Amino acid sequence: MFSSAVQAPFTGRLVRPAQPASRNGAPQRAPVQWRTVADASNRTHGGTSPGPSGATIVLVEDDVLLLDVVALHLERAGLTVIKAATAAAGWAAAPQASVMVLDWMLPDEPGVALLRRLRQTDNRVPVLMLTARARESERVEGLEAGADDYLVKPFGVAEMVARVRALLRRTQPATRYAVGPLIVDLERAAVTEDGSDVSLTRREFELLACLAANPGRVFARQELLDRVWGDEFSGTERTVDQHVAQLRSRFGAELIETVRGRGYRLASPAGARGEAQATGAQ
Repeated sequence: MFSSAVQAPFTGRLVRPAQPASRNGAPQRAPVQWRTVADASNRTHGGTSPGPSGATIVLVEDDVLLLDVVALHLERAGLTVIKAATAAAGWAAAPQASVMVLDWMLPDEPGVALLRRLRQTDNRVPVLMLTARARESERVEGLEAGADDYLVKPFGVAEMVARVRALLRRTQPATRYAVGPLIVDLERAAVTEDGSDVSLTRREFELLACLAANPGRVFARQELLDRVWGDEFSGTERTVDQHVAQLRSRFGAELIETVRGRGYRLASPAGARGEAQATGAQ
């Protein structure tokens, strides 16, 4: 009915590689490059990566064996799991759910009926439907009832975990971004470089955070003024230039690129990504 040989993928933090030496022996600044390395602080259950911390998955499935195996893999991915073998139990647990994994065929009520009841009460929890119903009309019925994703049995557990993670990413925005050796932490309003705190002004932090949340996107100076300083700010676009210059002097000129005639963007080599970590207990 399912395969479980592959576990959830590992997500680590990103660090800058060692910088090459110049001919005179002095270190050169290499272009910003990001690579993934294992982060021991993020390992649980023998080395698999955690999901967003505090995320609770309500798993509604009447097949006890499948229920236990799927729950095991979700827990290995660092997620809290509430198991429910009936629609009634799933309904009771729904207020605690970050994501609900819902089987279509349940002993007391069809899963799609439970889903409709949830949506009628304005419960917008993301729902991944599990079902043996492979016909297009049935998939459409589930999606139109309010399902966010659909997985047909038999399925691979690794794919199911990946789909749950994708639903979590949609609903839990990133609060930390890894940029080379920098970690931009939105919750703490702080930046660390190689693990050490870096002192920035409020506007420097907000400018860096805005760029870090959109790696590769070009921002016009006026847009950055509006986002960081607000509509009521009466300064000029030179204010943005000055703050960009300050960030470059602190972290290296390659961090923020000038796109001639358009504005600024954060350097975005292949593999750049935000590191999402929900508050509560990624």
